Amino acid sequence: MAGINSPIIPTIAALVRNNPGTISLGQGVVNYTPPAEAISALGGMMSDPTLHKYLAVSGHPDLIEAIQNKLRTENQVELGTEAMLMVTAGSNMAFLNSVMAVADPGDEFILPMPFYFNQEMAIRMCGCIPVPVPTNADWSLNVEALAAAITPRTRAILTVSPNNPTGAVYSEASLRAVNALCAQQGLYHFSDEAYEYFTYDGVQHFSPASISGASKHTLSFYSMSKNYGMASWRVGYVVFPSGLFDAMNKVQDTNLICAPMPSQLLALQALQLGRPWVEPKVKALSEVRQTVYKALAGLGDLVEFPQTQGAFYVLMKLPGLKAGVEPIAFNQAMTENFKVASIPGFAFGLSRTHEANYQRLSYGALDAASVAEGVQRYVAAVKDWYGVRN
Repeated sequence: MAGINSPIIPTIAALVRNNPGTISLGQGVVNYTPPAEAISALGGMMSDPTLHKYLAVSGHPDLIEAIQNKLRTENQVELGTEAMLMVTAGSNMAFLNSVMAVADPGDEFILPMPFYFNQEMAIRMCGCIPVPVPTNADWSLNVEALAAAITPRTRAILTVSPNNPTGAVYSEASLRAVNALCAQQGLYHFSDEAYEYFTYDGVQHFSPASISGASKHTLSFYSMSKNYGMASWRVGYVVFPSGLFDAMNKVQDTNLICAPMPSQLLALQALQLGRPWVEPKVKALSEVRQTVYKALAGLGDLVEFPQTQGAFYVLMKLPGLKAGVEPIAFNQAMTENFKVASIPGFAFGLSRTHEANYQRLSYGALDAASVAEGVQRYVAAVKDWYGVRN
């Protein structure tokens, strides 16, 4: 554990707490709560005395059925003899369970870079080795580079689409190519789809497990945290090859036994409302997204960022930091002097801060007015740091 980097979110949160009035464009959460009608239904549902016992390791049967229906209709993913489903305490737990189920210490996992830091941390915690592989300039997948990174110790290739931290939505063609590469090389394809509903400009999300024959080597990770505003309720789920059931069952039963029942029941109620409940929220975020892009244009040549079509992030490239400057110093100055916070790119593997200072902005966590004000502060902070005068 001593060799694993500390998570960046608590570090930035401490800066925010120590500087009252700071607008945080840091943590990747949405600004809405779970459906009110779903919450109000919980009291009556919890009166069933059987719900207070240890329950099924894989999940509440009614929730399993609801998720199966959702996967079939929205993701074109069918469960059956080759694929199974498990409900976990968040998608991060599903990921950690899966790493433990498929890998031995010293095995390698290929991660397109920039990567989601909690996944890189989970791989290291299991004694395995993350292998970062650069993506293209627009943050799209470089399948040839992924293929070149495969070694005899490679166990899986990971894709996150829509992506955290870039917002990139990987094309169906590239995801099919990665999935085929995994099948050819005897690897698992770990497909993180936590942001599946958050796409813009007519771009469509694609689930690799929907490919014919893919269920034998594909693990798909989903979350209720983003879509339904259930971050603290901790409900996620994973679709995995049935051959991994014994290993997945061992991990789940040891670490969790079963996901918390009130959270599973809330997830069940939310899924009954379904994607139509989420869509207006995504539409509102799409409008905030345009406001953010327009404001960032005020930085001119000082900043570079592809206008990606997914999630609720902007990952931007700023000029590199001067020699000897601690990477976190930029973020400290932002919070202390301009009362605005972002997440530094070194947390996502972009560690050459003397070459480029990458920063991730999240426009999902706050109301539209607060985001607009936060981005204006951010623009002012960047100009001040780099000595640009209006």
